[in-house]
Amino acid sequence: MIKFFIRWAFRLFVLALVLVVVAVLSLDSVMRVIMEHRIRAQTGMDAEIGRLSIGLLEPRVEILDLKLYNPPDFGGTPFLNIPEIHVEYDRAALARSRLHLTLVRFNLGELDIVKNEQGQTNLFGLVLGAPLQKSSGPGAGPSPAVAQLQSQTGLTFQAIDVLNVSIGTFKYIDLKDSRHNRTQKIGIDNYVMKNVKGPADLAGLAFLLALRSGDFFPSLMGEKPAGGGLELLKLLQ
Repeated sequence: MIKFFIRWAFRLFVLALVLVVVAVLSLDSVMRVIMEHRIRAQTGMDAEIGRLSIGLLEPRVEILDLKLYNPPDFGGTPFLNIPEIHVEYDRAALARSRLHLTLVRFNLGELDIVKNEQGQTNLFGLVLGAPLQKSSGPGAGPSPAVAQLQSQTGLTFQAIDVLNVSIGTFKYIDLKDSRHNRTQKIGIDNYVMKNVKGPADLAGLAFLLALRSGDFFPSLMGEKPAGGGLELLKLLQ
């Protein structure tokens, strides 16, 4: 009887181990589906995530092959193709409700700006629709993006120690007249910035992006190129 009990207890133990392993291995898949649904709920865009990896033994999150698609009124066309988002964070700071990222790698492979048949443009309707918060100095408060992060997560943004950005290609697609379609190669590879605490620290990236994109953005907005990276810095905010 004792041998029978031990044998079945061992089997139950092995079964429990198997279930734990399956649960751990399935965590990434479950979180990937949850994240895809959350992106759609917040943006109205379908999302596909190739792979989501959440480090259980190390403070790391990695998203590979993230793709966002425009809603039906923009033809369901692609919007963003992001091959990699790699984030490493400070656990001790997170325990104090502070978001301190030690490393961020962000690779924007392609951005597609789409103008639908009604003359509406997806990017500028989404990004420029909300008024920018004006800053009058160090005491003016956080930027809109940082303020939104704090309100939604309850975390106070501290800094990004190392930010590595790559940007591939921008495309403009006119669903009404394909003759207006155009492609702009950006080709920024591994642009590294350190101690990023706010949009002002992205000025170097914005200026380089302005140089590489030429009149791509101003022409879409019906403006003449001016101000170097100023317009792009506002977009990044």
